[in-house]
Amino acid sequence: MENKIQYFIIPGLGNSGPKHWQSYFETFGENFHRINQKEWDAPDCTDWIDNIEETISRFETSNVVLIGHSLGCTTIVKWFEKYKKQIKGALMVAPSDIESPIYTFPATGFSPIPLEKLPFTSIVVASSDDIWVSLEKAKFLAENWGSEFINIGNAGHINADSGFGEWKEGLEMLKKFENENLSL
Repeated sequence: MENKIQYFIIPGLGNSGPKHWQSYFETFGENFHRINQKEWDAPDCTDWIDNIEETISRFETSNVVLIGHSLGCTTIVKWFEKYKKQIKGALMVAPSDIESPIYTFPATGFSPIPLEKLPFTSIVVASSDDIWVSLEKAKFLAENWGSEFINIGNAGHINADSGFGEWKEGLEMLKKFENENLSL
């Protein structure tokens, strides 16, 4: 168990409901864990990143992969900005552009989005018609973070509302973080 990759699911604003791909991922094995936040609807960045740190500090960080969606992506890079810890990697799906005027949700401390290169393997997955982030902004973030960039076409916000429940292609992307050709 010690050397097994531990996947930590980091939902965005409002959490991820039962039909969301993150909830599907969570049921995939005992090494998939959701990081639950105290406040999902008016989040404070410090609370969210400290909660990530507290949760993953119980594990060998070289075996940790963070899986963020939407505001969860910014939370991952904010966590790194504060704690500077090396992890195995991060899969960041549909990062919200919280600096855009369209983003009017009550979220404290997430802006500005850090643009520091991440020293671990990371993948940014974006959609060409996501209302919460333009493809150009998602690509810009990926380039700054040193992340592989994957455009999956017209997929909305890559959530349950846009048909992403049992997202097998997303699970396949996690294999990029494995050292060996083992099944998840």
